Amino acid sequence: MNHRYLGNSGLKISEITFGNWVTHASQVDDTAAIATVHAALDLGITTFDTADVYANTAAEVVLGKALAGQRRESLEIFTKVYFPTGPKGPNDTGLSRKHILESIDGSLRRLDTDYVELYQAHRYDHETPLEETMQAFADIVRQGKALYIGVSEWTAEQLREGHALAKRLGFQLISNQPQYSMLWRVIEGRVVPTSEELGISQIVWSPMAQGVLSGKYLPGRPVPEGSRATDENGSSFMTRFLRDEVLEAVQRLKPLAAAAGLTMPQLAIAWVLQNPNVAAALVGASRPEQLADSVQASGVALEPDLLAAIDAALGDAVFADPEHTYEVSPKRRLV
Repeated sequence: MNHRYLGNSGLKISEITFGNWVTHASQVDDTAAIATVHAALDLGITTFDTADVYANTAAEVVLGKALAGQRRESLEIFTKVYFPTGPKGPNDTGLSRKHILESIDGSLRRLDTDYVELYQAHRYDHETPLEETMQAFADIVRQGKALYIGVSEWTAEQLREGHALAKRLGFQLISNQPQYSMLWRVIEGRVVPTSEELGISQIVWSPMAQGVLSGKYLPGRPVPEGSRATDENGSSFMTRFLRDEVLEAVQRLKPLAAAAGLTMPQLAIAWVLQNPNVAAALVGASRPEQLADSVQASGVALEPDLLAAIDAALGDAVFADPEHTYEVSPKRRLV
């Protein structure tokens, strides 16, 4: 397992990072979830990403149980704050000082740890002054409850303003967690160049486009039973990828993967890792054997001819308009 620096910091993380969205406390029982985390550790994954909103805080509990007994200094644990949790009252959401300071204590308790390496703003909060949000993050860093601060799905302009405030307040904003894959490249136009300038890395989610890049979804055919497309938590992100013209383009990748000696998931994960601004690809799994396949993408270098062939195969199926980055964070809090 290769490790990469996260942003302009001295922190190294495993370039394949384990995420537990829609799996822990949702799709798989605790026994299977814990076995998968232990398999991740055995395969060299040291970095684990979760969020308080996953399964309404239950996913953090499962991850805490799974990591119990491990040497804490050998792990990098990430979590997030923004979306509604608990009874979802008026202050159980957003990036207000009240919600952030209460949420970090809840996350640490559920994860059974004194600190997290990275605490992330899960979205941008349009209803809270950014100065209030960043001051709360600064206080959490000074209290030692988080070592670094990151964000998720922020625009280039939001990253620039947040980075400037962080610097003024004496801490580092070192990461952004956006969706990124062969099919979804909207961060390349503005977010990545701005991040490179500021010393911010990407920790990318859905490198396999919610499983579409595995090639198992076939044009003109019903989605497989039990797949992500049938799960209410994940299917909403897949609609744009399940059109026949996109699925036909994905099928054209199969001979390219085979010629490179890679499985389709390995090709998809290796592709995002070719971007030097990407520190890690987030992968989830409901079974240990899924991880055994994914981790083999670590350290794989894709030749320029193969990258060009991928672009040609996907053609107009790629979503690259940077304007999509402005549509992710809700304009109002979700309560």
